[in-house]
Amino acid sequence: MIKNYIKTAFRSLMKNKGFTFINVLGLALGLATCLLIVFYVFDELSYDRYNTKANRIYRLNNDIKFGGLENAYAVTPAPAAAALRADFPEIEQVARFRNRGGNQVKKGTQDIQEDRMVYADNNIFDVFTLPMIAGDPARALVDPHTMVITEDIAKKYFGHVNAVGQVLTVNDSVQFKVTGIIKNIPKQSHFHFDFYMSMSTLPESKTTTWFSNNFSTYILFKPGVDPKNFAAKLPHFMVRHAGSQLQAILHMDFKTLEKNGSYFRLSIIPLTKIHLQSYCIDEIEANGNISYVYIYSATAIFILLIACVNFMNLSTARSANRAREVGVRKVLGSPRSALIAQFLTESILVTLVGAVIAVVGAWCMLGLFNQMSGKDLTVTPEILGWLIPALLIIIVVVGCLAGSYPALFLSGFQPIKVLKGKLAGGFKGSRLRSVLVVVQFAISIFLIVGTMVISNQLKFIQNKDLGYHRDHVLVVQNVWALGKSAKTFKDEVKQVAGVQNATLSDALPTDENSNSTSYFKDPVIDQKRSVLTFNWNIDEDFIPTLGIKMAAGRNFSKDMATDSMGVVINEAFAKQLGYANPINQPLYTPADQMVTKTDQYHIIGVVKDFNFKSLRTNVTPLVFQLNPNIANLSIRINSGDIPSLMAKIKDKWKGLSPNRLFSYTFLDAKFDALYRSEERMGAISIAFTTLAIIIACLGLFGLAAYAAEQRTKEIGIRKVLGANVSGIVNMLSKDFIKLVLIAIFIAVPFAWWAMHGWLQGFAYKQNMQWWVPALASFSAILIAFITISFQAIKAALTNPVTSLRSE
Repeated sequence: MIKNYIKTAFRSLMKNKGFTFINVLGLALGLATCLLIVFYVFDELSYDRYNTKANRIYRLNNDIKFGGLENAYAVTPAPAAAALRADFPEIEQVARFRNRGGNQVKKGTQDIQEDRMVYADNNIFDVFTLPMIAGDPARALVDPHTMVITEDIAKKYFGHVNAVGQVLTVNDSVQFKVTGIIKNIPKQSHFHFDFYMSMSTLPESKTTTWFSNNFSTYILFKPGVDPKNFAAKLPHFMVRHAGSQLQAILHMDFKTLEKNGSYFRLSIIPLTKIHLQSYCIDEIEANGNISYVYIYSATAIFILLIACVNFMNLSTARSANRAREVGVRKVLGSPRSALIAQFLTESILVTLVGAVIAVVGAWCMLGLFNQMSGKDLTVTPEILGWLIPALLIIIVVVGCLAGSYPALFLSGFQPIKVLKGKLAGGFKGSRLRSVLVVVQFAISIFLIVGTMVISNQLKFIQNKDLGYHRDHVLVVQNVWALGKSAKTFKDEVKQVAGVQNATLSDALPTDENSNSTSYFKDPVIDQKRSVLTFNWNIDEDFIPTLGIKMAAGRNFSKDMATDSMGVVINEAFAKQLGYANPINQPLYTPADQMVTKTDQYHIIGVVKDFNFKSLRTNVTPLVFQLNPNIANLSIRINSGDIPSLMAKIKDKWKGLSPNRLFSYTFLDAKFDALYRSEERMGAISIAFTTLAIIIACLGLFGLAAYAAEQRTKEIGIRKVLGANVSGIVNMLSKDFIKLVLIAIFIAVPFAWWAMHGWLQGFAYKQNMQWWVPALASFSAILIAFITISFQAIKAALTNPVTSLRSE
């Protein structure tokens, strides 16, 4: 019987090749798109789950509000780890990372810049799943000047993984003995260090101050511990351990501090939520965004829904032409159950073919999708483990849903009415089809509006006046490796033809993380008269090189010896201080970590506010100090021959440091990197919105063909009576256009609400303009009209003699 159902279904589908092709193509496109998004979401949600104890690992965060500035930090005080382990029996283990940035590692005579280096406690092997290929994890990082490296690094420096006992020289002088080789860190991890140096090597790891945050601290709870109960104990923990230091610094306790509107609080976040739900300062790596996971998931559901709606629409439309077939079958004794089984078999067969094509299509498009999303997705046995069962469920569910209406509706016809032709109906005869068309285009319009809003916001970001000039700025990285020769390198570069200016600094406007400190208006430290600011060390050429404008006072001068104790602040800081004229006013800042004394500075200038962080946040207080820290050399260039200029600068570098790698980037490229996730979202949105429109138009094309077919005789009579082509096109189009208009009225308010919420994530944004939904609505009407007109014009141009003979 099943074989007969399949054979009959196949014949029926081949008899209506046009409808079958549209059905299969629409469903395949929808499923393929859905699969790609599912791969992306699965990858994002799998971060850090490679750790066997992932559900018991939490990171300690530090939430600080002080001097009018509120920040959440992913780093905590050095003594917190040991104190937590001693105070809380529910903690199984605690481990720390101290990320101090990259270092130069020697390979033969060449110094190689390595950025994935970290100091770590030996306890990391008890907390994280870091399988060791060689070495003893119990002792690998216990002794000073020991190091654990990944297998790729072992091959890179020694040619093999049996590198235990070898020695690596860091920064020309410090030697580390390799005591362990671990497997490479999985891609789905919030950290990807290649070198793990023993924490005992670092003197600052033993500091006792509770108000200097530099360490990433991870807690492994014992099984069965309730993290919420633990988190509730952290305020008392801070009072017990940091209360005396707070009293010595600010002359108040934690309770009084919070009454004054400030706080120092510890909090925890699950390891598996760090990648998508942590937005702290000093994150180890750039994280993802849970909002985009929700948006992509909703998009996948929408596109699959559009594809399924197409399937149901065309199935119900075509089923009306099969009413007489059903009548004949029933007269010949076919039971209703057999008719239902026949229709469901046809529907599931189409879904099966569509699913197979979708899998092949998704696999073929995976490379392109990886380029767009910045991922490196592959089809792994893990993915196949859930993909195959999921596809089988989708095939059955979609097939049954799409086939249920014609199966249940047509199988219930009374044969006598069917054979008399009383059930023939045109497009107007089905409210369900009308509702489904409205749903399709409402989703499409929603996606069009969303894509336009994202595109407009990205253009706004790219074109906004940031308060500094990011174009034509070359950034030579890791200039600190030159040591005392860094100043010489800068001076030589300034002499190169095509170089306008150059500056040494430890931070740039595109850096997400930078140092912060408190500045006080009085030498006696008073929390009410303090401002928590970001602090940059620069030289006298920084402000002119980046084109930052002065609002008052002056820039640093190398000829003014007193400028070593001078500071330049931004307007946001000046507003916080409240001075009518801040120039020459004193500022005090802690001279040591315990804040037992202060250093006095004086304000020599105020720069206009510029966006030195992401446009997601407002401009916050910033202080410049004349302390040419040699992290980066930023070079403003005005040459049209960039390759030649680059070669000259590289020659200057090689002349001072022939064995060190010359590493560079451009400031505008670093700026673009801040919004890479939004750019990827924009590109993916455009691609998926286009696919959604194509799928919706496929369905509309099929319905228009069906409507024209149903009214063939009417069209012939109208032409005989003198109707022109435009009149017939209008007659066939108006019912569909009405549905699109209804979809517009439904979709636009929802799209406006959703995108308004998305824009709230930016402090600086391009507000939605009235023309965005208007243009989206016009586009939807135009697309629908063009799709319908193709079939309408074809029907209108048909010879009326042929039309009348057809019936």
